[in-house]
Amino acid sequence: MNTNNNSKLYSTGSFKKDYYLVKPTCPFCGMLIERPKELDTRRPGEMPVGSCSCGAVYAFDITGHNLGAAYAEALVFGCNMDWDLAWDLLPEEDYLQAIIENYDMESNLIVSTGSYEGRRVTGALYFIKLHRDIQEFAQQGVQKKLEKAKTVTSDFVPPADLNTAKKYSKKEIEAMVSDYKVELLVDIARRDKRIIRDLQRLLYSGDELLRLRATEILGRVSAIIANRDPGAVAKLLQRLFSNFSEPGTSGWGAIESIGEIIANSPDIYAGYISTLYQSMEDELLRPKVLKAITRIAEVRPELIKNRKYYFTPLLSDPNPEIRGYTALLLGYLGIAEAKSDLEKLCEDEEEIDIYENGEIVKKTVRQLAVEALNNVS
Repeated sequence: MNTNNNSKLYSTGSFKKDYYLVKPTCPFCGMLIERPKELDTRRPGEMPVGSCSCGAVYAFDITGHNLGAAYAEALVFGCNMDWDLAWDLLPEEDYLQAIIENYDMESNLIVSTGSYEGRRVTGALYFIKLHRDIQEFAQQGVQKKLEKAKTVTSDFVPPADLNTAKKYSKKEIEAMVSDYKVELLVDIARRDKRIIRDLQRLLYSGDELLRLRATEILGRVSAIIANRDPGAVAKLLQRLFSNFSEPGTSGWGAIESIGEIIANSPDIYAGYISTLYQSMEDELLRPKVLKAITRIAEVRPELIKNRKYYFTPLLSDPNPEIRGYTALLLGYLGIAEAKSDLEKLCEDEEEIDIYENGEIVKKTVRQLAVEALNNVS
């Protein structure tokens, strides 16, 4: 039997095993970890953080329901608050991640039953272990920040869990998507993350409107699921990327779905944008990638502006779909230098399909150029 102190089991009360208390250890090296601390930066929504002697860092989510935010907090903290570096990193390739549930910060213990000293315990520690070269670059700054931080406790009591949801069949999910019942599907996602599998199946439907609605809704429900299980959505993104990574594949709804997922959770998944850019070189995929990037720019233009001069030449592309979406993109980015190029499209009457509010509408390139000019102005 292992008697290592790092895995020592504590019990309280009678020996009826009503509950166990375990000292928290790093999931990567097994060493005991300290209680998270509050940084002196005091950013809105900032979570307590800590680090292990092996270099792993962690963020504390007191509710256990905001794991997406905890993931982002730990990743950025591990990069010494360098947001640009954090979003350039890819999971598995540049870092590993793990979650410890039922953590009680007041006692600094893992409470397996979720109840301790009359209070509910639903907190979670989100761990990030950067690969060695990245860790060495940022570790000194991370430690300096922790030296200035202070230990905190909380008397916050998390809300009760949501009731168990009814299980819906694939056909029922498809019918809801077809009827554009967005809020109902989002509500289901709050209780059952398996809905993303049923939605992903619809991305390959021959019904274009059904496919586009599934794409939009997948982005919405992924944002809900990412708050509790960001790893599940990261795996979905990886599957979607693999669906069009082979030369000559069309990507179907996978590429647009990537754009929707990032647009709905930019603080968590913006790091995938750089991977999306790589597919712009594929002529077959370019229109879909441009749509995805345009969708992200609609929500968070600052995430795209570092590539702003890359897109202007696409306004003269022979494909009207590329011209139209490029006009929309430059409008969202507010690129004043593109004004004269956009004005050249004000007589372009070729029509393209645009998906808006659950419907496919036809717009001319001229209309999109005028919209963009209004935004630029």
